[in-house]
Amino acid sequence: MRTPELDRKLRVLIVDDEPLARDCVRLALGREHDIDVVGECGNGRAAVSAIRRQAPDLVFLDVQMPGLDGFGVIEAIGPERMPAIVFVTAYDAHAIRAFRLHATDYLLKPFDDVRFREAVTYARRAMRQARESELARQLVALLGDVRRPADAAPAGRAYATRVLVRQGDRLEFLPTETVDWIEAAGNYVRLHASSRVELVRTTLAALLEQLDPAVFVRIHRSTVVNLTRVRAMHPWYGGDYTAILADGQELRVSRHYRDALLKTVS
Repeated sequence: MRTPELDRKLRVLIVDDEPLARDCVRLALGREHDIDVVGECGNGRAAVSAIRRQAPDLVFLDVQMPGLDGFGVIEAIGPERMPAIVFVTAYDAHAIRAFRLHATDYLLKPFDDVRFREAVTYARRAMRQARESELARQLVALLGDVRRPADAAPAGRAYATRVLVRQGDRLEFLPTETVDWIEAAGNYVRLHASSRVELVRTTLAALLEQLDPAVFVRIHRSTVVNLTRVRAMHPWYGGDYTAILADGQELRVSRHYRDALLKTVS
């Protein structure tokens, strides 16, 4: 990781396949006196070429891009040669993963001016303080996690203990241990935590990959339950069951998932 001298502007590259998203980042960077935008890229392959050619200090890197995604860019350049990165994503699951793995920072679309300035400030501080070997190690760990097949997770893998949820114009962390159950809602999921219900932009499958499978189990194609909340199981029609949670909530358990769940609560 290159550490820029403090007496010159930071050279920044913007990478996002959405022109409007690039515009938002560029306009926000225009309000920073010590930043020089050296280029913009609309896809991962162009980003790899630009990073090698321009050698920026900082890259605002979209995670989800067709073809070569943000993680593929890191892999192509090599973690030890990557500039500092602020991940930009519309998907909470990616933001959680990036945060857990100590990325320089992340921005969850759509972001506001306050959150953007926080990301830029944090990136400046991280570049001043970081050692090359430590940042390279973090990126290697990130690539190892995102490129590993889902069924090849190592023993002792660290699962998410918090989920990012939006509260008005800010984000806060919701501890996973407080979540009773989760339901799919199109391109979102609803997290039910006691009387609190939070809507998070991600898919049920993507979120489930981040959660401890010993605690969170799928009981229906659209429902996941926290096993610690299951109080009883009652037979229902057609081989299905009903899971009774500690607060009295009843959830349908389809026969496709019933055997796995019954083993955990027996």
